[in-house]
Amino acid sequence: MKISIHRSSRGGRRPAAVVALSAVLALTATACGDDGSGAAGDKGADGSGKGEIVFWDNNGGVRTDIWKEIIADFEKANPDIDVQYVGIAATEYQSKVDTALQGGGLPDVGGVGAAMLAGFAAQNALEPLDDRLGKSSLNDRLNKDMVASLRAAGGGDEKLYSIPTSANNGVLYYRTDLFKKAGLAEPTTWDAFYKAADKLTDKDKNAFGYTIRGGAGSIAQALDAMYGQSGITSFWDASGERTTVDDPKNVAALEKYVGLYKKVTPAADLNNDFTKMVAQWDSGTIGMLNHNLGSYQDHVKAFGTDKFRGIPQPAGPGGKRVQVSNPVDGLGLFKSSKNKAAAWKFIEFATSKEQNSKFNRSAGQVPSNTDAAGDSWVSEAEPTKLAAQALTDGSTTIVQLPYYLPDWNTISKTDNEPAFQKVMNGSMSAKDFLGTLAEQLDTAQKEWNEQKG
Repeated sequence: MKISIHRSSRGGRRPAAVVALSAVLALTATACGDDGSGAAGDKGADGSGKGEIVFWDNNGGVRTDIWKEIIADFEKANPDIDVQYVGIAATEYQSKVDTALQGGGLPDVGGVGAAMLAGFAAQNALEPLDDRLGKSSLNDRLNKDMVASLRAAGGGDEKLYSIPTSANNGVLYYRTDLFKKAGLAEPTTWDAFYKAADKLTDKDKNAFGYTIRGGAGSIAQALDAMYGQSGITSFWDASGERTTVDDPKNVAALEKYVGLYKKVTPAADLNNDFTKMVAQWDSGTIGMLNHNLGSYQDHVKAFGTDKFRGIPQPAGPGGKRVQVSNPVDGLGLFKSSKNKAAAWKFIEFATSKEQNSKFNRSAGQVPSNTDAAGDSWVSEAEPTKLAAQALTDGSTTIVQLPYYLPDWNTISKTDNEPAFQKVMNGSMSAKDFLGTLAEQLDTAQKEWNEQKG
């Protein structure tokens, strides 16, 4: 794991180090200084609004450079506040926070997206931000849908525990040059997608039609492919108590999708998370990749803008496009912080027009600040423009994933990513995998409904 720690001093010297640390040392490092180093439920304090705050980036490495730019701008505008940056890989972030929730060492500010928000809020780890936002100049400048999504994901009390920074969307990236050479039509339907995956594969030349995600983050991508093909438009049945993930149409869709593994994909895909998958696609011999807007700039660096396109997911039955929801990302203020006033200043600054635009241009995502969303680069980045159109022109139905369930992240990651690998390698059936997943989700939903009632 790579941890980047940024400290600044008022003597003008600003050292930065990138060091490999164990999980224990990573948590110890963040407990230094006057940060909110308590555990879940600690009340913390507003503090003086000056001094040092600790920020945990939930996508360290990938977003480190842009966050360092934002931090430098913030410290220039706020010379009495120092920000200690800690970059944590997306695949390790939740476990780091969970460990700190129990043993102490929480930061002042951290990345808190919809997918993990409910679990943190259920442990009383996050500060409600409604009052602070209500008094802020940001109040009428944040995308209302993103705010509503984070409010709904917070666990049912309708409080806002995270200020949105960006929204994402599933994208099918494909190599236009390889498609043209093979005489293939654009993969706008699932039939065209499967045809292209097969035709572009030539294992003797290490050429593959597709790269499938088998490592961390695999479940969300598999769900996207399932619902996209089946055309089922709701995650729960009419009763609201039973999930549709194990519907026979979804089972059939998963069987077909997983059947791509090693037939038209590299064998390494079994263990590939998004960083490895993206790097593999950017090497230049794979025809298609499902990811999100976040990797757009990586592909531009690899190919320029004339050898690939990023389009909305393929359409399914009857020309209908169905996608599962991508979690809105945001910044949360941990309740244990002893310097909440300074931490809130950082959140406000990071989501202001200029900084939010800068961040999302780098990430290739949709800005949460409505003023930033009007900047010219948003329409110039084709995948971002097409994703925004697909979400607003009525052509796409979004299946809302239950981020509000406190157990959602555990179920969709820890409990079932290893099981999905068994489906890929043939040691478990798609039906058994989805049956187990459905049982866990139904139980979590039942507990949730009882708690609300």
